[in-house]
Amino acid sequence: MAREFQEVPVNQLRGRIDAASLSFENTASLESPKERILGQERASDAIRFGMGMKDGGYHIFIAGPSKAGLTYTARTYIEEQAKKEETPPDWCYVHQFKEPDKPKSLRLSAGRGKELKRDMQELLGTLQTRISEVFDSDEYGAKEGEAQKSFERFRREVIEELSEHSKREGFILQVSQAGMVLIPATKEGLPMSQDKLAELSEENRTLLREKSDELQEKMKEAVKKIREAEAEFKQRHRKLESDMALSVVGHAVESYIDKYKDEPEVVGYLKMVQEDVLENISDFRKKEETQQVQVQPFQVPHREAVFRKYAVNVLIDNSETVGTPVVYESNPIYPNLFGTIERQAWFGALFTDFTMIKPGVLHKANGGYLIMKALDLLKYWLSWEALKRALRDQEIRIEDLGELYGLFSTRTIRPEPIPLNIKIVLTGDPYLFELLHFYDDRFQKLFKVKAHMDDRMERRGESILQCAQMIGHLCRERNLRHLDRTGVARVLEYSMERTEDQEKLTLELGDISDLVKEANYYAGLESAQFIRQDHVEKAIQKRIFRSNLFEERIRELTEKDIFWIETEGYKVGQINGLSVLMTGDYEFGKPNRITATVSVGREGVVAIERESKMSGNIHTKGVMILTGFLKERFAHNKPLSLAATFCFEQSYGMVEGDSASSTELFALLSGLAGVPIYQGVAVTGSVSQKGEIQPVGGVTRKVEAFYDICKHKGLNGLQGVVIPAKNVRNLMLKQEVVESVQQGRFHIWPISTIEEGIPILTGMEAGALQSDGSYPEETFFRKVDGRLVELGEIVRKFAREGEEGEKPKPGEMETQPLT
Repeated sequence: MAREFQEVPVNQLRGRIDAASLSFENTASLESPKERILGQERASDAIRFGMGMKDGGYHIFIAGPSKAGLTYTARTYIEEQAKKEETPPDWCYVHQFKEPDKPKSLRLSAGRGKELKRDMQELLGTLQTRISEVFDSDEYGAKEGEAQKSFERFRREVIEELSEHSKREGFILQVSQAGMVLIPATKEGLPMSQDKLAELSEENRTLLREKSDELQEKMKEAVKKIREAEAEFKQRHRKLESDMALSVVGHAVESYIDKYKDEPEVVGYLKMVQEDVLENISDFRKKEETQQVQVQPFQVPHREAVFRKYAVNVLIDNSETVGTPVVYESNPIYPNLFGTIERQAWFGALFTDFTMIKPGVLHKANGGYLIMKALDLLKYWLSWEALKRALRDQEIRIEDLGELYGLFSTRTIRPEPIPLNIKIVLTGDPYLFELLHFYDDRFQKLFKVKAHMDDRMERRGESILQCAQMIGHLCRERNLRHLDRTGVARVLEYSMERTEDQEKLTLELGDISDLVKEANYYAGLESAQFIRQDHVEKAIQKRIFRSNLFEERIRELTEKDIFWIETEGYKVGQINGLSVLMTGDYEFGKPNRITATVSVGREGVVAIERESKMSGNIHTKGVMILTGFLKERFAHNKPLSLAATFCFEQSYGMVEGDSASSTELFALLSGLAGVPIYQGVAVTGSVSQKGEIQPVGGVTRKVEAFYDICKHKGLNGLQGVVIPAKNVRNLMLKQEVVESVQQGRFHIWPISTIEEGIPILTGMEAGALQSDGSYPEETFFRKVDGRLVELGEIVRKFAREGEEGEKPKPGEMETQPLT
């Protein structure tokens, strides 16, 4: 039977790479590929476009499978292009003299941030030394002494004049630290006692009081003159200090203003520093040893705290950056993204200032590119929302998380926001991109560039050479053994196995990289110079062995007939189907026994899995397609009346997909026709309402799974698998199966319609519809059609008998009363 039908040619059972056809001996002789991103023209074009669009909203989302090297692609391509772009500026935080709790941000040309910090340290040291020196100089001492003497002389003259006038009026003027006091005096010029004061007549006491009041007014005028002179002296003293300090500060600061004349923000800051120094010149005159507050057992460096406000906190230093920065962040929590404000413990309290502001990756990548995995970012809702807000407002705002969440309300600083000019590059699954695009209204406004990476490319001579060059580059980069031509050929065949397509090569370079590393390990055990085909094959088989425990257990149960699969004999309404099971890192095929029963009724086609809620929507759709096929083939001249059920026997989990719909249809047609199906043949493929066999996935795994069962139970030369003709290009069968087919011990039949599969399974021709609406005698469809007619007659017969049984007997109607 097997030899009567067209089979898949042996050379199409597996895509092969002839090692002898490769133009190199080993990958060591190959140059690195010119294009670092292999086979990703669409994604490369999108990334170039996204990098070129500097407007806001054109951030990039690189979508693709996880093993396609999304992050590697982003970093490799963007880093190469970023080197050609202009280096962004440095950013510093400095003290804001007018608003100390709002540190000021400074923008400087690349590399000048740490230069400014060094210059400010030098300036501060210079001012501390020279200001102390100038105020300790003889010139300052002479001018200060002269001003002091002038004030003291004026004060003394005023007091002496008032004292003389008081004596003439009979009073004594006493001067002390508490102030000036008038005391009545005797004729001898001595203070008058209380007793003598009491002996005075009322007239004399009145006169004394009037003189005292007059002198009090004089004294007030004198005090006023002294205070005005003192204020004038202080003003002259401050002016003297300012003039002396300005001679030092102005000269010192002016040189730095000239140095940074191209940095307007720095010039403005230096002028503010000059003003503050002049206002607080006394801090520079104090000796350091007098500024230590001794509190046992601690020592508070007060002088350091005073001058800390003149420090420069270099937040971002791009002095060694070539081009624009490219930063990758694997843990995008809020502090890592936006920076932090640290605190220092001091006598049991926490304090902070602008020198404790630390940058986040947004600061480090500002002016360049920040690459993150979308899933990592979305794990932290606060980070995601804050990032969207920063991109919208185009500024980086450092906020304290504790204050933001109300964990503590201690006083903190609020740094001035820094303008944000950045390109965000997210990598993730295409499904994640769709979810964000549909459910996050800000996402589609910010990430307008989708770089969709493919997971496969066409197998051509050029692409084969590029893959070999990429493998050679990997070996050099990771210090691995190079592959000889046989090893490269086997890796490329594995690449086709991954795509399940003889005309495609996988672009999941992470998987290929892992395979080369594992093959290098086995080559190392043999101390081989190059990685050969047998090393790659061993790595593949060991990888399977590490993951296929579940497959072996199912195979064991099947071989012991606990999972019942028949590979010989004929049965009506029973057929072997094929499915694919996945265990996370591994997938394998599994044969399934599918049975169908047909009886009289009007329920139509019923799937037991559907009724027991053990099937998915796609499987349910496939079941409904079977009804459409029956109507298209057999309901053109009669209504269909049948009750049919089918199920996956010994299936204890969910059934999903339509890849077994053609198999179910063959079992159903066999039950209708009463024609047995050969059990040594398994079938896979979905079916349309028109009876067309459509391609399915996992065809290689399915064929190999049924072959293993047949091999265990004994190959008889009649067994095989029916597959969709369009799946022939997807075959990548292991060598053992290919050899068995070549020897005629196993068979693979490609079909395009249900009619082509019926002779393979039953040995009968399907039959074509004739002009009179019937099928030819002795054909499979004739038997199906006849059985459907028979079922219809039975249903109609029972319907007529039921109607007659419900009719009243003669005379009964006349005896019933009229209503």
